[in-house]
Amino acid sequence: MVVPKARKLPSGTWFIQLRLGGESIPVTARNEKKCILEAQSIKAEYLAGKRVSQEHEEEKESATLTMAMDDYIDSKSNTLSPATIRGYRKIQKFRFQSIMQEDVDALAAKPEKEWQVIVNDEAALCAPKYLKNAYGFVKSVIRYSTGQMIPEVKLSAPIPSERAFLMPDEIIPFVEAVRGTFFEVPALLALSSMRISEIQALRWENVSKNPDFIRTTGAVVLDSQNKLTKKKQGKNVTSSRNVPILIPSLKEALERERKPSGPVMDITQDRLRENVHRVCIRNGLTDVSIHGLRHSFASLAYHLRMPEKIAMEIGGWSDPGTMNRIYTHIAKSDITRYQTEMATFYSEKTEEAAENANENANSK
Repeated sequence: MVVPKARKLPSGTWFIQLRLGGESIPVTARNEKKCILEAQSIKAEYLAGKRVSQEHEEEKESATLTMAMDDYIDSKSNTLSPATIRGYRKIQKFRFQSIMQEDVDALAAKPEKEWQVIVNDEAALCAPKYLKNAYGFVKSVIRYSTGQMIPEVKLSAPIPSERAFLMPDEIIPFVEAVRGTFFEVPALLALSSMRISEIQALRWENVSKNPDFIRTTGAVVLDSQNKLTKKKQGKNVTSSRNVPILIPSLKEALERERKPSGPVMDITQDRLRENVHRVCIRNGLTDVSIHGLRHSFASLAYHLRMPEKIAMEIGGWSDPGTMNRIYTHIAKSDITRYQTEMATFYSEKTEEAAENANENANSK
């Protein structure tokens, strides 16, 4: 008899939330085995028709997918990050709307063929990566609510996104273009490899005078209510790190803008993004996002032949695959540049040879 997975509460008691015929039934016991057995017994009674809802003796509405999502998110609210909860709420609001009001037990019983049709319809409405995340959430919710796994289906392959970044010869012009501006510090911190969430979490109290490096401490992200909230832990375990201050004008700007306390970045992400965009356009540079500036750090690291391991440590990348993809992306740009230079070389030399041949022919 399949029942939802048992969870251990802070009190030490084990807990299972059953949903039977629309009734929410909490099951508790002193150990996991007893909790599961009790839940299985209750479910068996219900399936045999012996258990009647305590709230309604007549037929009543079953739990829908959106109700199950509420239960799932509420049960994990103490362990999920605000950004994850916000992502789940976004999926609940915008994705899989065709089945959101369907009975969760009925959804669990759907065959693979029906789920493939549902996913195919959804694939036309969102990006492949988002669809993968959304379907993964739906699977987790249904398993939590019913104890059953819905089928694995074929998802459209994600198209690798190639984020724009500054080429090495564009970095100094960018640094000069933002010099003395009100957004110089956050822009150059991003160019030094810091994530926007890490920059927003940075406070003047944590920045020493004339620093050789900055210690990242946590992150500031949007919660489920779209309000900024502080997280003690960054994106991953390698996010807490020392970021070296390698740009001389950044060190100067930090001293010029220094305050006794408060956030280092006192403008919104949107305002920073708009001004970085404006600087790039006005100066004929690649139009980059804030994250694109972080990517530009990797571009320069590749150009200077910095060992990948060191670049990962400075940038707080925990997955070698991520760094490999960035380096591969940059390498492709170099290949294109070298191909252009080589084509130009052959073109110029061919024209030069043709001119020499004509001159020799005319001199005879």
